[in-house]
Amino acid sequence: MSEAQAIRYDPIAVSNESTVVSEYVPDKQNASSYQSEAQLETEFIRLLESQAYEYLRITSEADLIANLRRQLETLNNVTFSEGEWEQFFSSQLASSNEGIAEKTRRIQEDHIQLLRRDDGSTKNIALLDKSNIHNNRVQVINQYEVAEGNGGATRTNRYDVTVLVNGLPMVHIELKRRGVDLREAFNQINRYQRDSFWAGSGLFEYVQLFVISNGTLTKYYSNTIRKQRLEESKKGSAKSKTSNSFEFTSWWADAHNKPIQDLTAFAKTFFAKHSLLNVLTKYCVLTTEGMLLVMRPYQIVATERILQRIAISTNYKTLGTIDAGGYVWHTTGSGKTLTSFKTAQLATRIPSVDKVLFVVDRKDLDFQTMREYDRFEKGAANSNQSTAELKKQLENPSARIVVTTIQKLSKFVDRHESHAVYNDHTVIIFDECHRSQFGDMHQAITRAFKRYNLFGFTGTPIFASNASTGGKPQLKTTEQAFGDKLHTYTIVDAITDKNVLPFRIDYVNTVKMTPGLTEQQVSAIDAERALLDSERIRQIVAYIREHFDQKTKRSEHYTTAGKRMQGFNSLFATASIDAAKAYYMEFKSQQESVPASERLKVGIIYSYAANEELVDGLLDEEEFETDGLSMDARSFLDACISDYNEMFEVSYDSASEGFQNYYKDLTRRLRERDLDLVIVVNMFLTGFDATTLNTLWVDKNLRSHGLIQAYSRTNRILNSVKTYGNIVSFRDLEQATNDAIALFGNKDAKGVVLLKPYQDYFSEYLERLNELKTQFPPGEHIVGEQAEREFVELWGAITRLRNILTSFDDFQHQDVLEDRQEQDYRARYLDIYNERRKLLDAERATINDDLVFEIELIKQVEINVDYILMLVQQHRDRFGDGSDTEIKESIARSIDASPSLRNKKDLIEAFIESVNTAEEVDQQWAEFISKRREEELEHIIAAENLRPQATKAFVMAALRDGAVATSGTAITGILPPVSRFSPDGGHGETKQRVIERLSAFVARFFGLG
Repeated sequence: MSEAQAIRYDPIAVSNESTVVSEYVPDKQNASSYQSEAQLETEFIRLLESQAYEYLRITSEADLIANLRRQLETLNNVTFSEGEWEQFFSSQLASSNEGIAEKTRRIQEDHIQLLRRDDGSTKNIALLDKSNIHNNRVQVINQYEVAEGNGGATRTNRYDVTVLVNGLPMVHIELKRRGVDLREAFNQINRYQRDSFWAGSGLFEYVQLFVISNGTLTKYYSNTIRKQRLEESKKGSAKSKTSNSFEFTSWWADAHNKPIQDLTAFAKTFFAKHSLLNVLTKYCVLTTEGMLLVMRPYQIVATERILQRIAISTNYKTLGTIDAGGYVWHTTGSGKTLTSFKTAQLATRIPSVDKVLFVVDRKDLDFQTMREYDRFEKGAANSNQSTAELKKQLENPSARIVVTTIQKLSKFVDRHESHAVYNDHTVIIFDECHRSQFGDMHQAITRAFKRYNLFGFTGTPIFASNASTGGKPQLKTTEQAFGDKLHTYTIVDAITDKNVLPFRIDYVNTVKMTPGLTEQQVSAIDAERALLDSERIRQIVAYIREHFDQKTKRSEHYTTAGKRMQGFNSLFATASIDAAKAYYMEFKSQQESVPASERLKVGIIYSYAANEELVDGLLDEEEFETDGLSMDARSFLDACISDYNEMFEVSYDSASEGFQNYYKDLTRRLRERDLDLVIVVNMFLTGFDATTLNTLWVDKNLRSHGLIQAYSRTNRILNSVKTYGNIVSFRDLEQATNDAIALFGNKDAKGVVLLKPYQDYFSEYLERLNELKTQFPPGEHIVGEQAEREFVELWGAITRLRNILTSFDDFQHQDVLEDRQEQDYRARYLDIYNERRKLLDAERATINDDLVFEIELIKQVEINVDYILMLVQQHRDRFGDGSDTEIKESIARSIDASPSLRNKKDLIEAFIESVNTAEEVDQQWAEFISKRREEELEHIIAAENLRPQATKAFVMAALRDGAVATSGTAITGILPPVSRFSPDGGHGETKQRVIERLSAFVARFFGLG
């Protein structure tokens, strides 16, 4: 039991060696003669030896085991006795009851095994040194033979080249001579697994990675594909198309995504010792289902660049600034969730990092991300259902990775002006960092946290060319919000590498126009209403039914996750809830006479979204809230869920928790191909992955990042049957598609909206202002529709310019627009806007779609109650309590110019009439509002027969939060008793009416003391 003397390599200085080479420039090829497979193998081994691999001539299992013993003794600085080695080898390394799954788990998760010594003591034996990879020894063997019958082998096999790490076979390389199909090497490995890898002690089942090459082309993949291919062959489905086939092999590449395919180049990069050992010890993830995922080069580059940025910002003390962060642009479908998980996991191992926050922007993505994170490592991350739960996790040092929504994190910041976590070193990672995260919530979070790194992952960044016209001028693009672009992997890269499928797009014309009439002119006659024509809907549903089997390949069979499948399934993206309803009913109608077994299984899902229409290319977010839906939309959804319940013998509804469970069940059935088609508005068009989905039917205007996000639901790799993502568009989206692919395929797209010099903006501002005053003098009425349109466009341009100019210090003293004039013009603008909205709802045909209202900008210069009270105080200081029409008119103009004060106008004017010199204005205001609030609430309670005490408590909570809680039991607890004999007890209609009245009440009194 003596301890072996071994040389230990403790680092003196550690460099951040990149796993993926920054740029690979291949050597000039001089060889022109024929190269046999043996010559290819000899040259490959020579290259490995030149990189400090030790070459061994091992031809028997006894030699392999003896070498393994020596390597483990050296690594662990120990000498085994014969008894210790026999016991350790047979029970800890080569148990006859273990296979690929157990041995893979040992390498990935349990690489330190317990040795029981002869004297009864114990010692830890590491199979790998994962903390210092350079302590691991790499060796290479070739032509290792397993004879038929040897250890149970069913056939004689000789393996080309195997890399041993600390004596264990970890990487196997199968070579074919140049000119031979690469798939032959892939199939050869499958034969080895079937015939002999398991033979004898089964040490070759420790192989984690496979490399296949014909000299010209070289790829790598994990042992999972081999294992599952074997299981499928045992079930008799080896000849069928499966999800564990050649399609899941990967190219290696440099950091610029240039594939490294030649075996010589592959040997110098992938097989560089530090690269190979990093891949084996850091960049593999064993899922809870036993799937070994090996990361692709672009995923590794992104992870390491984030980790390097964290280290640099810590050393250079730039935490809490944009220089400490950055963003990763990896196209949709390229595995961003795996990259972000590995990044979060490795970031927690950095000593200075206290917490990693992974922030998503929707509740459904919160659920999906946690599902994926739990799949990668059960319990690694912590999710939360409320802000209170989030607070506990932020305060818990053992909760290292926390997944939450931006809404919950923003609410936590609002409620806690100061908190200890703000001073912790926090790494904040935003998933899908679209524009919804560029506004007030983004700023509130970055103001609260002091020592943070802020990173964003996105498949569709916001660039200068697709940035919005509104918003904060310094926070328009992804780069401006998050910092430098750390790595790029575009849709072009992904399709080239075959990591996602290409799109096949059919444009189906459904509207024939009168000669001379353009599509732009059609939009002026309420395009959406025209496109909802019942005959058009009937024809589209008939078209989908006729072409469904062809598009979803229902004649093809394949196996995935052990389940035999026939073809794929699809989503149908519609323009609105009304459209979704119409299409669902039409499917139901057309399939009524079809035998049940031949009907398409159609599902539907939608919920409340503030805007169903696309804004700046962004698909609006549908939350799990259904209470905001109209009575008609909610009732229809309930009826559809009833159909679903009947179809699958389940029980869900549209109530808050029931709807979330419906969403989860629908998600699962869509992934498992139990549903043929799901009709959606915006849900599932971003962030949803289902490999069995191959077709998107589109009757919806899409563009920019919204278009790419929606299309990308169809192009996940599954097997050799699924060759592309089908898009069938019933609208003319060709130009929008070309523009989006051009933008998101260009890795050099401009990432910053550059501000021009101040004088350029100011000159244009003066010019537009002069034009405004000439055409529309202050105080003069604007007559005619054309004049109103011109005024709206001109004032919108001026507002945009003012918004930009306010970011320059010079403008504060040079603005030539008087306050009163600005108020008058804004009030006029809002008045026209409101009138136009009424016209739009009543008669869409009179409104042209090119009229753009800059309401987003108006809200930035909103006048609040404090400003009004200041005016009242100034009025009283100057004139006492005498009547002064000028100040009252000024206050009236201020109210008219503010969207949020218009519903409070009568309150403010009544208060002004009642104010006196006896008390302070603030005190009088508080007393006045308290009285009016109580009076108006009592009126609502009496009119709706509500429970008084419960209602008052409910409203106080709503006034505190700024919104009425439309879901949960609190709202139901204030409603009056209802008859048990009416269909729904009259409950639904009463609830909706009460919600509307209380929402208006809260909007009216919120923030008024």
